[in-house]
Amino acid sequence: MSQSRTSLGRILILQSSTAEWASWAQALRDVAEVQVAPDMEAVLHALHRDRIDWILGPSSQLVDRHQTATMPLLAATLDTISQGVCIVDSEGRIHWCNARFKQFPDEVWSRIRQAFFEGRPVGESPLETGRLRSLSFDIDNDRYYDVAVTPMCDLNEGQTRLVVVVSDVSRARRLQRKMDAIDNAGRELVRFDLDQISRMGVAQRLALLEQRILRCTQELLHFDNFIIRLLNKSTNRLEAVLSAGLPPEALDIDIYASTENNGITGYVAATGRSYICPDVRNDRRYLRGIDGARSSLTVPLWLHDHVIGVFNIESQGVSAFSEDDRQFAEIFGRYIALALHIMDVLVVERHTITGRLADNVSSEIAGPLNDILSDASTLMEDYIGHDDLRRRLQSIIDNVAQIKVSIKEVTRPEGGILGSRPRQPKADPALAGKSVLVIDDEEIIRQTVHDVLVKHGCEVEMVRDGTAALAVIGQRRYDLVLSDIRMPGLNGYEVFRAVKDRHPGCPVVFMTGFGYDPNHSIVRAHPEGLSGVLYKPFKVEELIKTVRTAIEKAGTQAG
Repeated sequence: MSQSRTSLGRILILQSSTAEWASWAQALRDVAEVQVAPDMEAVLHALHRDRIDWILGPSSQLVDRHQTATMPLLAATLDTISQGVCIVDSEGRIHWCNARFKQFPDEVWSRIRQAFFEGRPVGESPLETGRLRSLSFDIDNDRYYDVAVTPMCDLNEGQTRLVVVVSDVSRARRLQRKMDAIDNAGRELVRFDLDQISRMGVAQRLALLEQRILRCTQELLHFDNFIIRLLNKSTNRLEAVLSAGLPPEALDIDIYASTENNGITGYVAATGRSYICPDVRNDRRYLRGIDGARSSLTVPLWLHDHVIGVFNIESQGVSAFSEDDRQFAEIFGRYIALALHIMDVLVVERHTITGRLADNVSSEIAGPLNDILSDASTLMEDYIGHDDLRRRLQSIIDNVAQIKVSIKEVTRPEGGILGSRPRQPKADPALAGKSVLVIDDEEIIRQTVHDVLVKHGCEVEMVRDGTAALAVIGQRRYDLVLSDIRMPGLNGYEVFRAVKDRHPGCPVVFMTGFGYDPNHSIVRAHPEGLSGVLYKPFKVEELIKTVRTAIEKAGTQAG
């Protein structure tokens, strides 16, 4: 009997609406191992779990052996996809569904039933055969779903079944909603009231832009600590222009657009590629930012096809930034770049106009003012003993000096954004706060020396000839006098003697081109305490070294 029971192997019988299946099962139990499956889903699970030799059931519910063999693989595949899939009849009864569909909240199927099955006359098909219908809805304004329903006709039984595919699009929809919000914020960022900002200075304009960027980064991106640096093309330095939440020492770090030895910021500026640092403790490129920083996100500021700066965000949490954050920051960074570019264009326009005004005013009044100084100084020498008249002449000299200072302030042109927050020079301890008088009839020499010494902490005053120099020397004592040798009016030695007569301890350094010294000023002044000579054209290093040596030596002698 045992041999006869196994002669046909294992038989799986699909339970049907007719009574024959029960008699089949009873008859076959004598010659095989018989299992009964209530529906096709049970058939698929049995095929996946056990070895089945035969399947018996109505032809309308079964397919050929080859297709049956692939059903377990098909079911397993449908269980792994991210969409929920189910097969329903025309009355909305679910005949089969995959694992993902079972995970959806009950409200999802309820909404599908309401849309396609409820309120429809009995017997009427919800959809025409072959016609696809779609539906989108949200639950609690937080979860979003897209539904596609496709009918398919059972040719054997003439019944319509529907394949329902449900996709959870919550993440994509939330990303799109945030993307739209960032896009709107970016458009607001570059929308300026020209009448309003035309009355603002550069600092005020940057403050306005900083407020807008801060609001957007905090409300939309949820970034509290950030710094925006712009690339100075002339120096390749990334200069801080806007920031929030970072300590002053983090802003003063010298960073250049380079892949080596310039941190993450320099790397991003040089390569144009964004950089997520999940843990700053394990990244050799990271440079100090906020206290307790643990992760950072840095994106380039692209304007058309050029990187004009860097947007750096920091967090005290490890791995605080995702790929979504990177994409959002990159999009917002393009708007920041555009806003800064618009602001810079407006600033440069104002700078150009103001600069022309400054040049015009300075060129028009420089000559008359120097003439007044020279005449007043000469008269003071001629009217020794006339104290009242000398006091009036001194008052004229003082007023002229004040006029020069006032004009310099009023007509001082504002630079672009990079110049709006000037970098505080690292003052040389030997030169910081030292007053220097520069005397030269060449404007380019005066201005060059002025710019170099100011960057090292000096207070610099300039005059263009020896006669004007006598007037200012009489007003105050300087820590150093730099004088050209050959000038209109007094020559270098005469200036040297005037300085030594009034302020014996003040060092004097001569400047001359190619050793040209027709009046032998160097030879005559050297034994009388000349502190040094600079031969034009001199290098910046030579200038600083000579000035430092002269000031330090004078300080030592005075001590």
